[in-house]
Amino acid sequence: MLATTIHLVRHGEVENPEHVVYERLPDYHLSERGHRMAEATARYMAANKRMSQAAALFSSPLDRTVETAQHVRDALNEKRAETGGDLLEIATDERLLEAENFFKGERFGHGEGALWKHGNWRHLLRPMQPSWGEPYEHIAERMSDFVFEKADEYAGSTVIVVSHESPIWTLRTFLVTGKPQSNLLKRKTALASITSLVIEPESHKLIAVSYANPAADVE
Repeated sequence: MLATTIHLVRHGEVENPEHVVYERLPDYHLSERGHRMAEATARYMAANKRMSQAAALFSSPLDRTVETAQHVRDALNEKRAETGGDLLEIATDERLLEAENFFKGERFGHGEGALWKHGNWRHLLRPMQPSWGEPYEHIAERMSDFVFEKADEYAGSTVIVVSHESPIWTLRTFLVTGKPQSNLLKRKTALASITSLVIEPESHKLIAVSYANPAADVE
């Protein structure tokens, strides 16, 4: 059976002047630069023959990911309209959500940041768990469940998925090493970047991993 390619796109920059740990909070949208980043990545994907022919487009239901997915959808549909191809729609899935975080809503590291408040150090003692939020094991489980499901459903095709830094990197680490961990210092998931996984349906064997950062030069 032909392999399935899953392109995991991280959302663009978020408008967050108060430096809040927003995580799963609603109403955090892309900044102007974030929209430009998403547009750059969308153009890159539309210019790639295999990506432009994706069979499906999925997104985390949060505002910043849906807005990023909209740019991807619009660029790919413009390309498809030229050839009479079927147009893409965005489907959301909660398995793609950002990780839960104890510090959600706090101004972490700024002024009276949550890091310095009494009693909060205990949430930073076990970074490999992590002690401040959703366990990496759970993130890897929900993300791999989604990815394997779509690898089987769209066997031999290409699927685009817009999600968040921690879920994307945790899944990649889990598939490559077998360990659901996410070292904050080693993450390679820039804003609006693309992590591509080639997966064998049914066996769910990871065949290849690649990475692209089309929005790296966006100001």
